[in-house]
Amino acid sequence: MLRLLSDENFRGDILRGLKRRLPDLDVVRVQDVGLAGRDDPTILAWAATSGRILLTHDRNTIPEFVFDRVRVGLPMLGVFLVDDEQPAGRVIADIVLALECGEPADWQDFVT
Repeated sequence: MLRLLSDENFRGDILRGLKRRLPDLDVVRVQDVGLAGRDDPTILAWAATSGRILLTHDRNTIPEFVFDRVRVGLPMLGVFLVDDEQPAGRVIADIVLALECGEPADWQDFVT
């Protein structure tokens, strides 16, 4: 199963729902790994070197930083860009589907 990193402001209700649906899910928060308050490029680099897909609501800056990494050939496993206005249940169902049906290569260098 895919491994995840949630950024600092990712909705806790979604994370809790994911863990309820997938108790063995390997997800950590930036706060758990000493990245709280760090800039987006640092978080993306950590996610890439740790083999994790980033969960974020940050539409303003994350996509451009991902594309910057990809342009220069740096690794990027992928980003799940989640609309923070969507109901938690729908987001959880969508992420669970992606996790259960996807392979890491499906998300390489991809923002969805």
